[in-house]
Amino acid sequence: MPRVPPEMTRRARALRTNATEAERLVWVRVRSYRPRFTRQLVVRRYILDLACREARLAVEFDGSQHCDSSYDVERTAFLESVGWRVLRFWNSDVVENPDGVAEAILNEVALRCRPTHPQPLPSREGRRK
Repeated sequence: MPRVPPEMTRRARALRTNATEAERLVWVRVRSYRPRFTRQLVVRRYILDLACREARLAVEFDGSQHCDSSYDVERTAFLESVGWRVLRFWNSDVVENPDGVAEAILNEVALRCRPTHPQPLPSREGRRK
């Protein structure tokens, strides 16, 4: 995987520091789940609002400026062409129902990831004495 250009890293860091209300509301609800989520992940020339690398799930929070945006269509097509699933939520929907949005995101992650082993080994099994 190619290195992330320093300018993209700076932009992602600035976006992480100045998160929108919608991003903060969802982040608080999903940050402790596994597989892990990442805020402002750089994927080639795009910065994803919220992402789960293991599930290859990108979550975008859109305001009114994104209404009928050809840039968003192009961005989604690119991300899907490299294996990402993109979920989009309007900021107003997130503010009204952050728990429902977080649940929808976690459900999509569960669909895209393998389930954990149904019977994990006991903690001491397999260790040598």
